[in-house]
Amino acid sequence: MNKNEIRIFAPATIANISCGFDVLGLALEAVGDEMVVRKTSEKGIKITKLTGQDLPTETLQNVAGVAGLALLAASEYDGGFEIEIYKKIKAGSGIGSSAASSAGAVWAMNALLGNPFSKLELVKFAMEGERLASGVAHADNVAPALFGGFTLVRSYQPLDIINIPTPPALYATVIHPQIEVKTSDSRRILKTNISLEDGIKQWGNVGGLIAGLFTNDYDLIGRSLVDHIVEPIRSILIPGFDKVKEDALEAGALGCGISGSGPSIFALSEGEDIARSVAEAMKKVYQKIGVDNDVHVSKINTEGIKIL
Repeated sequence: MNKNEIRIFAPATIANISCGFDVLGLALEAVGDEMVVRKTSEKGIKITKLTGQDLPTETLQNVAGVAGLALLAASEYDGGFEIEIYKKIKAGSGIGSSAASSAGAVWAMNALLGNPFSKLELVKFAMEGERLASGVAHADNVAPALFGGFTLVRSYQPLDIINIPTPPALYATVIHPQIEVKTSDSRRILKTNISLEDGIKQWGNVGGLIAGLFTNDYDLIGRSLVDHIVEPIRSILIPGFDKVKEDALEAGALGCGISGSGPSIFALSEGEDIARSVAEAMKKVYQKIGVDNDVHVSKINTEGIKIL
C-alpha cells in the first residue's frame, strides 16, 4: 500500500431514524462515495477532482475541504493533502451526501498520518463540513459514517457518541424521489418548541428503539419507529409520502420514515426478502404519480468507512 495515498469508501447514512432527530443515525452498505486522498508537501488542502455531482471544488466551499482544514489545524503535520471525490450519493438526497465527503476526508487524512485522532475527534472535524452544508454542525450522519452501524449522539456539549449494536437480519430500504429538498430549508420549517406530551411519546420511542436494537427485538424496533415531532411537518415537502409509508408497512416493513431531512424515505425490515418487497411497493407509488426515483436495498454497514 502506498503510504502517501489511500482510496476509501465513505457510506451513505440515514439520520434521525424517525424518533431520534439530530441524535440517531445508521450507515448503509450498498451506497457510498469513493475518495482518494494523498499527502502533499504543500500546506493546505486541494480538491483536485470531483465527479458525479456538480459541487464546488474551492476548498472553503467544499465540505471535505472544510472538514479537512479543521483536522489540519489540530494536527502537527506541516504538509497538506489532495482529495479526489467520486460522488455516488446525490447531493440533497437525504442520505448523508455531505457527511460522506466530510467524514471520508478526515478518516483518510487521519489514516495517512498514522491515526493520531480518535473517532470522536474525527466526528468533531467532520461536523465542520456539516456546518458548511446545512448551517448546523450536526453529527447524526457523520457519526455512523465514522463509527459504523447505529450511533447515538448522547450529548453535543460535550460530544458523546455511543455505538449501538445492529441486529443481524436488519435491512434498510431507501427510495429517493427526484425532487430537491435542501437541508437548510427543511430545518427552517421546524418548530422550536414542542409540547410535553409529544416529548414524552418521543423519548419513549427513542428508548424503545435502543432497547430493541440491543435485544434484537424486531417488533419493538418497529413499534418505536414513530416520529411525533418532525415527520408531521417535513412530510409536507415530500409528494406521496403518506402513501409510500402506508404501502411500505403493508409490504412488511417494521417502520418507515423520512431519511434525514428528506426527500428520501427509508424503511427498516427484518430480512432482505421483505426489504426488497418494500422497495417494490415504494417504487409503485412513485411510478403512479410519475416521479422518477432511485431505490437502494442495503444491509446495515457495521464498519463505516473502509479502505478499498
